[in-house]
Amino acid sequence: MKASKFREFSDEELIQKEVDMREDLFKLRFQHASQQLQNTCRIKEVKRDIACLLTIWRQRIKGQR
Repeated sequence: MKASKFREFSDEELIQKEVDMREDLFKLRFQHASQQLQNTCRIKEVKRDIACLLTIWRQRIKGQR
């Protein structure tokens, strides 16, 4: 997901999105460990989205919108 999409979310939506994405990452890792994951690059995409979301969250906290 693009950073511009994350910037459109409210604070509560960002928190919920992070929780959902971490759950997805857990499920993907579990599938990968049990060799049931079809698209392995999806793990990398989710990790990158989490990092982007956290960066935007920290910018909001510091007031650097």
